[in-house]
Amino acid sequence: MESNNLQGINDQNQFSSANSAMLQQMLLAQMQQNQDNEIDLAELWRAVWAGKVTIIAISFIFAVASVFFALSKPDIYKASAILAPASAEVGTGGLGALAGQFGGLASIAGINLGGGGSDKTALALEIIKSRSFIENFIAKHQLLIPIMAVEKWDMTTDTLVLDEELYDQTSKKWVREVEAPKKPEPSSWEIYEKFLGLLSVSQDKTSSMVTIEIEYFSPSMAQQWLNWLIKDVNEFMSEQDQQEAQDSIDYLSKQLENIQVASMETVFYQLIEEQTKNMMLTQVKAEYVLKTIDPAQVPDEKEGPKRALIVILGTMLGGMLSVLIVLIRYFSNKEPHTKSKVTIDK
Repeated sequence: MESNNLQGINDQNQFSSANSAMLQQMLLAQMQQNQDNEIDLAELWRAVWAGKVTIIAISFIFAVASVFFALSKPDIYKASAILAPASAEVGTGGLGALAGQFGGLASIAGINLGGGGSDKTALALEIIKSRSFIENFIAKHQLLIPIMAVEKWDMTTDTLVLDEELYDQTSKKWVREVEAPKKPEPSSWEIYEKFLGLLSVSQDKTSSMVTIEIEYFSPSMAQQWLNWLIKDVNEFMSEQDQQEAQDSIDYLSKQLENIQVASMETVFYQLIEEQTKNMMLTQVKAEYVLKTIDPAQVPDEKEGPKRALIVILGTMLGGMLSVLIVLIRYFSNKEPHTKSKVTIDK
């Protein structure tokens, strides 16, 4: 019995010794790992310091290249205008009352009684960005060459400088080199995408105010294009509503001949009267849908490019790339020495 107790005590002592030895090994391993990490960081710093000339040289090259690149980019100016929905007035008064009373009858007859100023504004904003409207706008104001062939704007002469690799001004022909299926003369889709990149349309959900912006090389042309755009979209919406009102009047007048009930005649006369007012309103209001609150001005300061930011980012890119090159070269040169040392030790 006593020998069994002694044996148990010995086993416990051996187990405790084993645990203690294992704990010591773990602590030593952790200390060794921390030491290796410190050595690795120190080694990285030595590698970077040893290649400081390379890092400075590459960073300097990138900085100079960034400066030249930033200076080569032409200045861009942005004209902006703030507008308010003017179409809300169209649906008030008689049309609004009739829309509540006879909206169902009018919709069956295909007649629009209005009353949706916000919807008309949203429609106008979508029309501004539509392909058909932009294509007609560019063709109407002859903006193909200014959009697709201009390289920069000469401030001293206030003239646009064409890119001779894209358009030959002497022969009046497009000479740009493109891959099939594209052709030297830009397609309507290319023109649309290019103009859409110059245009910005937004509406504040709280105040319903609309902001339209156009960016271009020439500040005066950016303002002129924006004024044209606002004028054209108002005219487009006005003509569209005028045609709809005229069609409604023609339809109601024709149907009025076949109506025998006096009360229905009164309804149709009211509808014709309100459609006539609506058509007159389209002819009177110049700013039919979008009313200018803050008109477009010729911008004095350029919008871009952000040359300082370009230089900073270019220099940072050069610095990171040079550090990576130095570290790769350092460790690739170190690896053969490590292998040879291991071979000698063996």
